[in-house]
Amino acid sequence: MRNFCELVSKNLRYAIGFLVIIAMMFVIATLIEKFSENRIKASERDTKSPTTAYTRKIVVIGMLSAVARILMLLEIPMPFAPGFYKLDFSEIAPLVGGFAFGPVAAVTIEFMKILLKLITGGSSTAMVGELANFTVGCSFVLPAVSVYSFKKTKSGALKGLIAGTATMTVFGTAFNALYLLPAFAALYKMPLEAILEMGEKVNPFAGHGNTVSFVMACVAPLNLIKGTSVSILTLLIYKKISPIMKGR
Repeated sequence: MRNFCELVSKNLRYAIGFLVIIAMMFVIATLIEKFSENRIKASERDTKSPTTAYTRKIVVIGMLSAVARILMLLEIPMPFAPGFYKLDFSEIAPLVGGFAFGPVAAVTIEFMKILLKLITGGSSTAMVGELANFTVGCSFVLPAVSVYSFKKTKSGALKGLIAGTATMTVFGTAFNALYLLPAFAALYKMPLEAILEMGEKVNPFAGHGNTVSFVMACVAPLNLIKGTSVSILTLLIYKKISPIMKGR
């Protein structure tokens, strides 16, 4: 905890920006959840004791946050991208939690995953990498869970996951080009061109010395692969564990 407090104090500017983005994500998730709940028929709502349901929800969210943190550690390097871009499956936990309990639960698990990471492992990127992970993760899980919240069927889940994958691919690619790559270049005090050259060494399509070709060749495929693989795994496991999470 002491290391975490020191990290925040040393990177106060990023920490404040991080908090603003977190607050925005929670506001968006809350509005979507309230609107979707108004569309749900009374007969479809949870008839269990509100206290029991709330306690179970908190416990499950805590467990899924821990699972997400563990899944963050299982990173797979991609042959078409530099070593600092890796595939992980940590978004499975927010998706499962979001499908079960709504958008706010999904954002909470994303936030807790990053908080656990900062507390247990600190940050090697002055919190820039954690900000990226949270923001891009939310760009995936929020659209997916929001669509499912309005149509809680298998087709609704599929449409939501497709929407989430598309959003993450577009947003994550643009976010890398406009913010993350310049931020990493400034953080490590190296020319942006040096980072672009790292991509060209492993992927000839990332050449031409410009950021657009780099993100299109390295980042967009990574986000597309991640969204697709995580979506498939979520579809395979959610219905099997949903009754357990909801105590049915």
